[in-house]
Amino acid sequence: MTTVAPYGSWASPIDAAAVARAGRRLAFPALAGDGAVWWLEGRPSEGGRAVLMRQLAGGEPEAATGEAANVRTRVHEYGGGAWCLVEPDLFLFVEFADQRIYRQRLGEDPVAISPEPASPGALRYADMRPTQDGRVVCVRERDVEGGEPVNEIVSLQLDGSGEPRLLASGRDFYSFPRISPDGEWLAWTCWDHPNMPWDGTELWVAPLADSGEERLVAGGAEESVFQPEWGPDGHLHFASDRDGWWNLYRAGDPGGQLSGEEGTLVQLTEDQADFAHPQWLFGGATYGFLESGAIVCVRTQGAEERLALLQPGGWEAADLGLPFTNFGYPALSVRDERVAFAASSPESEAAVVVYDVASGETEVVRTSSDEPVDPVYVSCPRPIEFPTGEGETAYGFYYPPCNPEFEAPEGELSPLIVESHGGPTSHVTPALSREFLYWTSRGFGVVDVNYRGSSGYGRAYRNRLRGEWGVVDSEDCVQAALYLAEQGEADGKRLAIRGGSAGGYATLCALTFHDAFAAGASYYGVADAESLAGDTHKFESRYLDLLIGPYPEQAELYRERSPINYVDRLQVPVILFQGLEDLVVPANQAEQMAAALERNGIPHAYLPFEGEQHGFRKAETNIRCLESELYFYGRIMGFEPAGDPAPVEISGLS
Repeated sequence: MTTVAPYGSWASPIDAAAVARAGRRLAFPALAGDGAVWWLEGRPSEGGRAVLMRQLAGGEPEAATGEAANVRTRVHEYGGGAWCLVEPDLFLFVEFADQRIYRQRLGEDPVAISPEPASPGALRYADMRPTQDGRVVCVRERDVEGGEPVNEIVSLQLDGSGEPRLLASGRDFYSFPRISPDGEWLAWTCWDHPNMPWDGTELWVAPLADSGEERLVAGGAEESVFQPEWGPDGHLHFASDRDGWWNLYRAGDPGGQLSGEEGTLVQLTEDQADFAHPQWLFGGATYGFLESGAIVCVRTQGAEERLALLQPGGWEAADLGLPFTNFGYPALSVRDERVAFAASSPESEAAVVVYDVASGETEVVRTSSDEPVDPVYVSCPRPIEFPTGEGETAYGFYYPPCNPEFEAPEGELSPLIVESHGGPTSHVTPALSREFLYWTSRGFGVVDVNYRGSSGYGRAYRNRLRGEWGVVDSEDCVQAALYLAEQGEADGKRLAIRGGSAGGYATLCALTFHDAFAAGASYYGVADAESLAGDTHKFESRYLDLLIGPYPEQAELYRERSPINYVDRLQVPVILFQGLEDLVVPANQAEQMAAALERNGIPHAYLPFEGEQHGFRKAETNIRCLESELYFYGRIMGFEPAGDPAPVEISGLS
């Protein structure tokens, strides 16, 4: 029998602790020659540290790194590519504490192989690949006194002897150092300010053994190249969006045809879909080569990700029929006819999965939680398209309220939370999120918006945010909420918006420059675009040149796009969450916003967290944030949350 109760007040078994317990972050799997599956596992319950895991066929998951190890690199601050296999029982990893590369054989202690820097963390490494002659090739980022860090590609001896050898330098950024099967050639991508890797990159090759002539294969200021990968036959493959979508290409023989000239590149796929992702992290892999000669890949269309197969010859993508729609930051690992990945679906949480393409068998190796969600509480998303500014269309996924034990009083419409994703160059997929279920099982609707500028819809849609950051993204979030209210799916007087990082910026812009929302929550969001232009890390230090305009030439436009300068327009309550060790969006952004709200008498709450950086990793932090946000909405929207969430002080609320 169901209980009649107002939306927002429904009792739910999915409490904040249950969300945090399900927070194992599973990523970067690898298949070893002995049949073992490896992966990286972030553990919020252990302060957010990342543990390298391994499971033998028929065995149980076990940690390969020690109890004190934290496998994480800070190159570009976002990291990725922090470990690699050398042999089935020998691996390399970057230790977060000192950013050095360590070599470790199973059952033995790790040994540092990269030089000790002058100061801890001054030399950082990522995207490692072992060579055939006992070295490892990787990206190095080194601090320079009085200037921005220098990025380059180097090689080091696996035994730790000798000095690093410089292989490529002189560009602002490097990624994807990849070695040909015969060990003769090195491929890599690089790019320069103000471009980001999804704007314009170049693909180069050079002989690995000596400083031979470097050759440009593809790319440019308006072409994004992703994941160069050598096929078993020695041909170099890569994804490029030169035709408006990230399609797959093959280059000629490295000995003489890797010039990139007309006729030397073969386009394998001609699809209006993306076979690559924005390169926020190192170590991404959206495709791999099967023993049969086919290519297994992640194909993204309409922001929905599917595992597909490309057969030699026609190379047309055939959906493999798996339920997964979200591959996180895709990092496929392929060996023989098997592929390992971390993925989720609308009905299942993230898991490390091994799929045998030949037999069709699927093995779930590890899930993000040992306590599965009862399926009766799972809100299944549906895609929505809605009209927005300039006669254009934007997209999202709507998750309706779902709790079989409750129903709302007749005639009541549910409150709606608009989720604005970070990046901003990224996209959201239709997949089970326990954090979303925290809200939908309490009677909230949630709409996850892929505003103009999101990936997953081709380059033209992705470029729509150029020069318009803070305008079209926040407008699309507003229009998504109004569309659902007009459709009778939400209470137009109880609309809230939340987001982190760039999503926090869209949140603050929507609250400041529009009047659709009753409340909002900003997680480490940007309040002052002008301040961010001069106070962020190297990777994104010129990102705003394309999103807003060149700085300082267009300083006035930066001020116009900064909510901190127009707090007098902001008339609805806001709750702010901030990590005090954040180097991407420094804490002064949230502190200035909180001070301005205090001066203007706007109800608000500010929760800073020691030891947290950009993106919260600790279980206790995430628990506190969810409970505080629920309590905040209850006070603002006039409902009594079930479960007595810990109260938060709301300044200015009578």
